[in-house]
Amino acid sequence: MQKFEAVFGTSKPVIAMVHLGALPGTPLYDADRGLDGLVGGAEEDLLALQAAGIDAVMFGNENDRPYEFSVDPASTATMAFVIGRLRDKITVPFGVNVLWDPESTIALAAACGASFCREIFTGTYASDMGPWAPDAGRALRYRRRLGRDDLLMLYNVSAEFADSLDRRSLPDRARSAVFSSIPDAVLVSGQITGEAARMEDLEAVKAVLPSVPVLANTGVKHDTVANVMRIADGCIVGSSLKVDGDTWNAVDPERAKDFMDRARAAR
Repeated sequence: MQKFEAVFGTSKPVIAMVHLGALPGTPLYDADRGLDGLVGGAEEDLLALQAAGIDAVMFGNENDRPYEFSVDPASTATMAFVIGRLRDKITVPFGVNVLWDPESTIALAAACGASFCREIFTGTYASDMGPWAPDAGRALRYRRRLGRDDLLMLYNVSAEFADSLDRRSLPDRARSAVFSSIPDAVLVSGQITGEAARMEDLEAVKAVLPSVPVLANTGVKHDTVANVMRIADGCIVGSSLKVDGDTWNAVDPERAKDFMDRARAAR
């Protein structure tokens, strides 16, 4: 918890997503907008979130549907390029997530100086992308080789777009992940992007991990953030801060400010 608070400056941070546009080579990439379009869209969202008083931001490639387990190096390189172009405008702690590739996520974090990263590092799943079996041991050894032992590791233990093949309960899986894989925080998700984690799941995981930060990873809304903050040690939010609450729209500055006002009051 001490390391977690040192990065975010609060015990219950709100981490807001900067969803990059689809990257080159992916099905939804907009070649007409090109790289400048990617940078411009990310910059607008970043500045709006920071103006709203967000605690931290995380850059992700949610638009790169359909997702992959082994991401093209061009995608990771492009994300590094975009973040590099924005680096002098980032005024809060920032993290990265390259869906759904732990080693690419760590490589990106090392390249751009991110303070934290998020991924599925543990478990076995049946998913929309096929059988899913990440390797936390390999990922953490890669972090060591890149000299980033300081990189905060946020473990999503309830993968979106997937069902766990491990028949243990979610709290048992979360407890086991902490024992075997030393995450800095545990994330609890809904079934898909923008869908809320069940409050009973948050409560159950937090009950077995009282000294480990547990965050709501998806679907936190303006009218639920107070209840989430009562249980969890923070949240990651994207869709709720967008125009009309739509994941694929730009950040709405007023929605973002209202959300942060409610989050601050709750904590």
